[in-house]
Amino acid sequence: MIARAFARTQLALAAWGTAALLPAAAVAQTGAPVDLTLPGAPAPAVPAITAAVPGQLSNAAALAPFLAKLANGAPGGVLSVVQIGDSHTAGDMISQGLRAALQARLGNGGRGMMPAGKPYQGYLTWGVTARQSADWQGNALFGPQRTAMGALLGFSGFTQTTTMPAATMSLTADSPATRFTRFTLCGLTGPEAGAVTVTFDGVPAEPISFSAQARGAVCFVRTSAVPVTQATVATLDTRPVSLTAWETRTGTPGAIVANLGVVGARAMHLARADDTVAGAELAAARPDLVILAFGTNEGFDPALGLAETEAVLRSAVARVRRMAGADVPILLVGPPDAASSRAIVALPSLPETRDCGAGWAVPGHLAQMRTLEKRLATALGLGFWDWQGAMGGPCTTMAWVAQGLQRGDHVHFTRDGGRLIGGGLAADLFAAASTLPPPPRPR
Repeated sequence: MIARAFARTQLALAAWGTAALLPAAAVAQTGAPVDLTLPGAPAPAVPAITAAVPGQLSNAAALAPFLAKLANGAPGGVLSVVQIGDSHTAGDMISQGLRAALQARLGNGGRGMMPAGKPYQGYLTWGVTARQSADWQGNALFGPQRTAMGALLGFSGFTQTTTMPAATMSLTADSPATRFTRFTLCGLTGPEAGAVTVTFDGVPAEPISFSAQARGAVCFVRTSAVPVTQATVATLDTRPVSLTAWETRTGTPGAIVANLGVVGARAMHLARADDTVAGAELAAARPDLVILAFGTNEGFDPALGLAETEAVLRSAVARVRRMAGADVPILLVGPPDAASSRAIVALPSLPETRDCGAGWAVPGHLAQMRTLEKRLATALGLGFWDWQGAMGGPCTTMAWVAQGLQRGDHVHFTRDGGRLIGGGLAADLFAAASTLPPPPRPR
């Protein structure tokens, strides 16, 4: 892109030089003064970014079961997508863009699964608002809340525990469109585990007890005959209650998208999730497609080891397949076009590093991660979506930041940017679904 801009500038200067000869010749005849100062070349205008670049989905055949359901419009049911990843997933900008695009075509099946409560300050939950009392203590797959010997964790990334009576969590629909008739609550079980009440708009539903002989995890479903705005959970006594995830559904056909992400996480941190807890969460979410969206934090690591990272990704894919079911397709989403202003991160000596100017560069390890994920998608029978390609290629982060679509850190996205990226992923999935061969006719 830089080379093309330079060429355009050279052509502009050449054209200006030719045009300047004519007034100069006229001056020789008229004696009028002529300004021969070379004008500054205007910066090339960057077209407004209004959509993601289409055609970024590869190995779409690996997603055939999901694409067939997508093509049929999920008639009479719910099409469930579970996205697991890092801060891009935790912030729900991209997944909300995908959610909105799918629901615009298929209908609103609900908000989808998310960590229970409000596990940290700044936690975003598009479409609903999560609140909790101050009585809960958190554990996380990664980050300052992480306690190695703490409560068991699932793919939601967080577990919140309390021994205080009347400790509360609530989930409130932000608009009539996100009201719900079905509420799922996941938590840890054990002989000493406590119980919670559940109320829908203040009306009691059946209480939930997590007491069980075996230590593990379970997800309970409570329903309402009419759409409700708020679900509130409250502990009954001092017995410990540990909650991992919750989900809402509208009770109508359509799509739901779960966003299960942890800020700063890498694929290797999924190994910290307990099989029983993660399995219970996936069983409750019942995904038709699992999206694994890692690679940004790996790509910003100057000490990235590709062999070790490949082993981690292979293990994570095998584990998700075992828990979700071998018939549930998996889509790898490569890292976005992102940049660093630190040489120790960008690693300018790497051939894959791209200098974007103004002190920013796309780290070479991001490109290496993207190449690795695309290769593994082919080898393991997964779909792959090129997030950087959807933005326009290397160094397009500069234009995305300039137009308010990506934040000033050149990594994270604004709501408008997330809408374009999530919408672009949905468009590529719909396009792939439209090209599926028709099912065989019954004989």
